[in-house]
Amino acid sequence: MSQIDTLPPLRQVIVTHGLAPKKSLGQNFLLDLNLTSKIARLAGDLTACDVLEIGPGPGGLTRGLLAEGARRVLAIEKDDRCIPALAQVADAYPGRLQVLNADALDVDPLAHLTPPIRVAANLPYNVGTELLVRWLTPKDWPPFWTSLTLMFQREVANRIVAKPGSKTYGRLAILSQWRADPHIVMELPPEAFSPAPKVHSAVVHLTALPAPRFPADPAILERVVAKAFNQRRKMLRAALKGLTPDIEDRLIAAGIKPTDRAEQVPLEGFCALARQLA
Repeated sequence: MSQIDTLPPLRQVIVTHGLAPKKSLGQNFLLDLNLTSKIARLAGDLTACDVLEIGPGPGGLTRGLLAEGARRVLAIEKDDRCIPALAQVADAYPGRLQVLNADALDVDPLAHLTPPIRVAANLPYNVGTELLVRWLTPKDWPPFWTSLTLMFQREVANRIVAKPGSKTYGRLAILSQWRADPHIVMELPPEAFSPAPKVHSAVVHLTALPAPRFPADPAILERVVAKAFNQRRKMLRAALKGLTPDIEDRLIAAGIKPTDRAEQVPLEGFCALARQLA
């Protein structure tokens, strides 16, 4: 199934439109349409959903999403060189693809999409984590999206799904697992991309929970977690002493040993401490 539609192969698209990947934009193109179709399927049933895609590049994943039946796709691409190639995809799927030549950090997806909305993207490495944190920390919950299916460097993917006690457990794991259910659903070697990055990549699928796993004020939880992991080698009574003079009492009341370090505390413990500090 190397051919999923009547459009040219991606390598030909890149040559035709002069789309040599730019390092400054964090571009690593996935050129195998079998793989882009598989990622589209991992996003779930798209037939009744609008899909937000960030950084479509030459349109490999875009084509996969449309071929898998996405109701409508909004593709946000910062690199104006890619717009003619994406216009060809739009012509092949009339009325189902809108392309915005813009920075994804500046766009409100709800102005262009109708819920339910899924997000699927081979995220540019230089903005991937920032976008994920934004999507996990909106003012209101549930968020605009029902699921995120995102490509990251494998190291970042491991941080998203990390469990307490591991070296990769930290702020990203807490944010991801408090309000969503994240799983690594696919791993890709460097040679799957052009140019080949120096690291392996992984696709993470996150399903939004209807409500956070444990009650906590988001701003307080974020502050506690950031402070705890900024000094992760320190015992929590030292790392968090700037939050309140009676931090030891608050830690004990939350069921946390003051001598524990941040990586030893489960999500539930951080939420309990946030409630103690509220």
